[in-house]
Amino acid sequence: MSSEIEIPTTRTASYEADPAQVHRVLLLYSGGLDTSVMLKWIQDSYGAEVVCLTVNLGQPGEDYEVIKGKALKLGALDCHVVDAREEFAREFIAPAIKANALYGGGYPLFTALGRPLIAKLAVEYARRSGCDTIAHGCTGKGNDQVRIEATVATLAPELKVIAPVRSWQMGREEEIAYAREHGIPIKGGSEATPYSIDDNLWGRSSEGRWIEDLDHAPEDDVFQLITRPEEAPDEPETVVLSFERGIPVALNGERLPLVELIEAAAEIAARHGVGIVDHIEDRIVGLKVRDIYEAPAAALLLPAHQELERLVCTIHQNQFKPELDRQWAYLVYAGLWWEPLRGDLDAYMDRVNEQVTGKIGLKLYKGHARVITRSSPNAVYDAALASFSESGGLFSQAASPGFIELWSLQSRMAWRLHNE
Repeated sequence: MSSEIEIPTTRTASYEADPAQVHRVLLLYSGGLDTSVMLKWIQDSYGAEVVCLTVNLGQPGEDYEVIKGKALKLGALDCHVVDAREEFAREFIAPAIKANALYGGGYPLFTALGRPLIAKLAVEYARRSGCDTIAHGCTGKGNDQVRIEATVATLAPELKVIAPVRSWQMGREEEIAYAREHGIPIKGGSEATPYSIDDNLWGRSSEGRWIEDLDHAPEDDVFQLITRPEEAPDEPETVVLSFERGIPVALNGERLPLVELIEAAAEIAARHGVGIVDHIEDRIVGLKVRDIYEAPAAALLLPAHQELERLVCTIHQNQFKPELDRQWAYLVYAGLWWEPLRGDLDAYMDRVNEQVTGKIGLKLYKGHARVITRSSPNAVYDAALASFSESGGLFSQAASPGFIELWSLQSRMAWRLHNE
């Protein structure tokens, strides 16, 4: 890739930047290859000043002082490093837990939940820094471009957006060549990692290499967060998760702040090989893709919450809420965090979760987490009524025949009419 690549001037959306009006850019900066190349290229090609923003959502193994130093060395006016873990847990993960949020039955939405927060912070820091444009490193094939740009266009119509990776349609080899040409150090000292990785407090995704081949079984080197189930401990471990009003508050009897609880749950689940998801996914842009996800905390907290919710809710709530859970997950996946319907759904989730208080015990063993105990002061459950050895009380077994006759009345009439 050459620095002489022409800046695209054709715009298809009102929020896309006119190159002539780009003077100071807020760059969402990870310190990786894509955004480091972008930092240099924006300065050279637009003649613009660049302010960087790096957001900590719980990505493991990051040295944010190193990332900031790299940005400044490459010419950034400043690099703001924001620790947003608590806000991410409180305002994004907690509502997802209340909504039992999985997209496509498997993806716990960790990237989808993080992007609107990152974009919201980008708007705040762009305004604070006097920027006219926000730049991100998303491609034209992914969902993140939708999540980030929809947020910017919603919250800050006056700001414009540029997406160099999408415009260049460049490959990794071209980026590496550009980095070599301009003396840009490669993150971690490696010129080519085998996978494209995104991670935060709630999970990790891997794309690329053999993952795109549906006939190819997962290779061991993709699992950097979770122990392979075959290598997990030979002895099972039981954990007890406590919830109050739908929010996890304690692990094995120890009360913890939400961020620490998520991290502790992730460590236990990962040790036992729990949380691997090999997922075929329908993206917003129309592609069907395969992703390998590692989501150990979600693999414990979501099923535990769902089981407790099932215990305290009525049959009618338990049949109705999953439909709303799916709609909530779809809106978040589709980049519509700011859609009013999501707020409406949150109101329902909060109302139901007022009763979701109690404890769930799970047994972890070689990749599996199975619910084994349940308790709640709000359980719609009476052991005496459920017992086959008890009788009387609120439940009269002698009343059953009359109920059955009325309950089956329409079905019996319809069957006779259709078959006689």
